[in-house]
Amino acid sequence: MASRNNTASDGMLSPYRVLDLSRGAEIIGAKILGDLGADVMSVEPPAGVPLRRMSPFYCGAPHQERSLWWWAYAAGRRSVTLDIGAADGQAILKRLVSSADFLFESFPPGYLAGLGLAYEDLRRVNPRLIMASMTPFGQTGPYAAYQSPDLVGMAAGGFMHLTGDPDLPPVRVTLPQFGLHMGASGAAGVMIAHHHRLLGGQGQRVDVSGQEAVARTLSHAPSYWDLNRTNLSRLGVYRPGLGGGRSRTTWQCKDGYVNFSLSSGPLGGGTNSLVQWMQAEGFNDEFLASVDWTQVDTNQDAGIEAMTRAAEPIQAFFLAHTKQELYEGAVARRVQLFPVNTAADIRQEAQLAARGYFVPILHEAEGATFDYPGAFVRSSEASIGPRSRAPYLGEHNRDVYCGELGNSASDLVLLREGGVI
Repeated sequence: MASRNNTASDGMLSPYRVLDLSRGAEIIGAKILGDLGADVMSVEPPAGVPLRRMSPFYCGAPHQERSLWWWAYAAGRRSVTLDIGAADGQAILKRLVSSADFLFESFPPGYLAGLGLAYEDLRRVNPRLIMASMTPFGQTGPYAAYQSPDLVGMAAGGFMHLTGDPDLPPVRVTLPQFGLHMGASGAAGVMIAHHHRLLGGQGQRVDVSGQEAVARTLSHAPSYWDLNRTNLSRLGVYRPGLGGGRSRTTWQCKDGYVNFSLSSGPLGGGTNSLVQWMQAEGFNDEFLASVDWTQVDTNQDAGIEAMTRAAEPIQAFFLAHTKQELYEGAVARRVQLFPVNTAADIRQEAQLAARGYFVPILHEAEGATFDYPGAFVRSSEASIGPRSRAPYLGEHNRDVYCGELGNSASDLVLLREGGVI
C-alpha cells in the first residue's frame, strides 16, 4: 500500500497492513507495528492461536477471550479465522497477501512451503511483501528443526548463565521472554527491510533466530570472553568490577528493595553523601566515617576490602527505611539510589502518571475499562500506542471476507461449514 503523509492523529505506519500468523508471544512483533499505526490482522486457525489459551486469565477462569497474554500483545488488532491447511484457505490467504505490506509467521521451517505458501510463492502474488519468519533457531543450521520452549531458548541463547546467584544453578527470568525476543527482533528486521523497500520497491524475507536474538542481550559478555578468555558469570545482587572484585547493587529495605551502587573515585561523592545522611540519623560507623570514597580505587585490594566492610552498616541503614523514604532522601542528597519497583509500584508511579502513560481501553464483554501500558515512544507528529482491546476470535471475518474480499454472506456460511474459517 502506498504511504501517505501523517497528521497528528495518524500512526507512523498508517496505512500499511500487517498479516500476523504468529502463534505465541512473538506476536509482539506485529504489535509493535500496530502501535506505530499499522493495520494488523491476526490470521488464526478456527480454534484460535495457542496464545489465547496461555495463563493467567482474567478472573482466573480459563477462556480463550480472557488470556492476559492475548490481551496484552494482541491489543489494537483485528482477527480473522482461516485454516491455511485447506486449499480454499490457502487461496484466501494469497488474496489477503496481495494487499498486505508485512507478514509475520512462526511456523517450523518448511511448514508453509509444504502448503505452497513459501515466501517465493507469496512474493509472486505481491513482490513488495516483507515476510518475517520467527523460529527458535532460524531457517538453517543443525538446530533449525528443533522446537524450543522458553526454558530451552533462554538457556541456548546464553541468558541463563548470567542470571541467578553464584552458588546456585542458573535460573531464567520469571515471565517467559523467549518469544518476546523473537518478536521484537522481527519488528526491527522488517522495519530495516521496509527502508530498503522504500528505496527500491522490493520486499524481502527476514529470518529471525530466537537464539541469536537472546544472545544479543548478553551485553559485553561474549566480547569479554573473546578479549580476556574469561566467562562472566551470574553474581546475584552484585555486578563484576574491573579488578576482579564485585559491587553490590541490590539491597533490602523495610518494604522491598532498592538499587544502590557503592561508588568510588570521581563518583564517590554520592557515597560520601550517603555516609553523612546515615550519621545525621544516628547510624554512626567508625570505618565508614574514616573513608573518603572519592579517593578509593575499587580495582585495588584495599578498595575491594573497603566495599566489603561498608556493606553491613549500609544494609542496616536501608532496612530502617522504606523505598520511598530512601528514594526521596537520595534525590535530595544526590545519592545514586532508586527503588526496585513492583508491578503495583509501576501503577502508582508519579512520573508515568504525569505523562499519561496508561491508556484506558473498553472491554465491552466484560462491561469494564482496563488500563493498558501506552506508547513506548512519543512523537510530535504521530499517535503511538494501543487503540483498542484485543479482538475476539474471528471477530472481523465478515468485515474482511465480505467487506474487503467481496464474498457474499452465503459464501461465508459455506466456508464456515467447511471448516475453512
